[in-house]
Amino acid sequence: MENIVVQYSVYTALVLIGIGIILAFIRFMKGPEASDRVVATDTMSVTIIGGLILFGYIFQRFIYVDVSLIYAALGFLGIVVIARYLEGGV
Repeated sequence: MENIVVQYSVYTALVLIGIGIILAFIRFMKGPEASDRVVATDTMSVTIIGGLILFGYIFQRFIYVDVSLIYAALGFLGIVVIARYLEGGV
């Protein structure tokens, strides 16, 4: 049986990740400038990656780690493209 402290820590981390996603989404919706929205999108992307890894640990399905790595690479490329567009370089 799993250690109860580890189990509570994982569930606490999931709650904190959920709160982080909600706060980043609020910043995305309220952001007065496009750069605020890009930073909020990047923040949501990173927190979702952390959530995927925790879900992989909880469900003992390590395919979620592979999915999170691909999501991280695609998210990074997307943010770079958006930043270049806002800069006027595309």
